[in-house]
Amino acid sequence: MGTSDRGSITSRRVQGRVFHPVRSDPVPIVFRPLSENDLARVAALNTDAVPAVNDLTIAELRTLVGRCGLAVAALEDDELLGFLLALEPGADYASENYRWFSERSTDFLYVDRIVVDPSAHGRGIGRGLYEQAFVAAEGERARVCCEVNTLPPNPESMAFHARLGFTEVGRQSTKGGTVEVALLERTL
Repeated sequence: MGTSDRGSITSRRVQGRVFHPVRSDPVPIVFRPLSENDLARVAALNTDAVPAVNDLTIAELRTLVGRCGLAVAALEDDELLGFLLALEPGADYASENYRWFSERSTDFLYVDRIVVDPSAHGRGIGRGLYEQAFVAAEGERARVCCEVNTLPPNPESMAFHARLGFTEVGRQSTKGGTVEVALLERTL
């Protein structure tokens, strides 16, 4: 990503797409592709977000990121405050929720997880991460999809996704009935 000063950011091609780094205001948050160097921090944020997401080791995260069509980090002064991992149709991924969307469509981008450090909630980071997904999917995909736990309940995430224009398109039980999810999509 080209930066000549803190206020100048240029587009960059990532995995065959034009990636549009964004700074949100008034906080200088930078969005960029995840790197190998980010994985320890991503793993820590991910673990802290359980049960909203399932826990993954660094090795499991490395494998997942390698399967992603989009893997974005949100940083402030080089501190990783959040991330988003999304998969395209045809990915080698055994998630029951990803499979639900795969069985019904071939024109989606599936957000497997989005995590923001709790100390940074309310600062537009989650919205900025999703904007990266919307831009990445635009023109190639008809929708961005995800799931949110309803058991255990995650009302904050449901409200957040509703504000972004996601609607519920299904529900399912996963993990042997120990988890229930709302399956959501936003049509582009």
